[in-house]
Amino acid sequence: MKKNIVSGAICLAIALAVAVYTGIEFKQMWKVPEITKGPGVTEIKMLSEYFEGLKGTAADTPIYIMRGEETGGKVLILGGTHPNEPSSNLSTIVFIQNVKSKKGTIFIVPYTNRSGFTHNDAQEASPRDMHFTTRDGEEVVYRFGSRASNPIHQWPDPDVYIHASSGQRLSGSETRNINRAYPGRADGTLTEKAAYGIVQLIQKEGIDLTFDLHEASPEYPVINATVSHEKGMDIGAVGVMNLQLQGIDMTLEPSPVNLHGLTHRELGDFTETVPLLMETANASQGRIRGATNETLALTGKDKFYVKSAKMGLLYVPYDEAGHPIEERVGRHLQGIIEYTKAFGTMYENKKIEFENCPTYEKIYKSAPEAELGGKWLGKFMIK
Repeated sequence: MKKNIVSGAICLAIALAVAVYTGIEFKQMWKVPEITKGPGVTEIKMLSEYFEGLKGTAADTPIYIMRGEETGGKVLILGGTHPNEPSSNLSTIVFIQNVKSKKGTIFIVPYTNRSGFTHNDAQEASPRDMHFTTRDGEEVVYRFGSRASNPIHQWPDPDVYIHASSGQRLSGSETRNINRAYPGRADGTLTEKAAYGIVQLIQKEGIDLTFDLHEASPEYPVINATVSHEKGMDIGAVGVMNLQLQGIDMTLEPSPVNLHGLTHRELGDFTETVPLLMETANASQGRIRGATNETLALTGKDKFYVKSAKMGLLYVPYDEAGHPIEERVGRHLQGIIEYTKAFGTMYENKKIEFENCPTYEKIYKSAPEAELGGKWLGKFMIK
């Protein structure tokens, strides 16, 4: 009897220790990493300044603003729509810390779904953080989050999610996916309110061109692609041609008219902005992947995807080199450069010009092979 009491006490103590440790780890994720602004940032606002209904909520998020000396157009860059797609958020961080606007105004939202950065997808064994060494030799840590808003902030999910403005019916879990929530609702769920805040930002500031940065699993057909609303197809065509001339494989896809809630459809329909969505190849969110860890997220190397490529199951080339984070961030940044140029050519009075944006060549092609997978990208960051 005494032995049973001792054994039970030991088991209880171990269980309590595990519960305390995991609880602390869990709560630590609620603090989203701050981003040090670069010299080109002239102002920082919160999304709640455009929609007060977000004030004090987990969806309120910072907006980094770069105002050029010359007047021009306005561009919005959305990163972190899906926080488990690391090149999206990291591209905006590199942009914030390096770029300076010369003409026009640039708005950057690195944590579009900020709530999604406060947790991981359940049962996916995802890493919590990504570590980098900056150009000054200091360590910075950024978050690998979830595709959807944190259920602590929005719960329960309905059995069926009905998109408010169209009546489109989707799986209930999509109610926490901000890229199924546009144009959002002022009196909706937290995710719908965040989407509504983005729309208010676009309308009140008169945003001319909007980028939404994403990643896709290698087995997904819309990958290494730009998806455009019909009013941006001419801009997309010129941009894609210039990207291909630089050796960057990119396709142009039209936004499906009957697929609702996404930026490339709803922002084009409900605002005056021209929306473009870009996708890169991310093995860490695919279903064929092996171990899901920080190394996979940053190097893109996975033997199961190499085998799948040989079997013809993927929509992108995939070999032992993988698709490192430098390639994926480089694609997004070069896309922003080329599409912004194309927009300025077609709309001279709304031209946007900026400098010191790391190019695909600089951030990926000229990188030492041994430093791909995060080491080289860190050289474009500051703490």
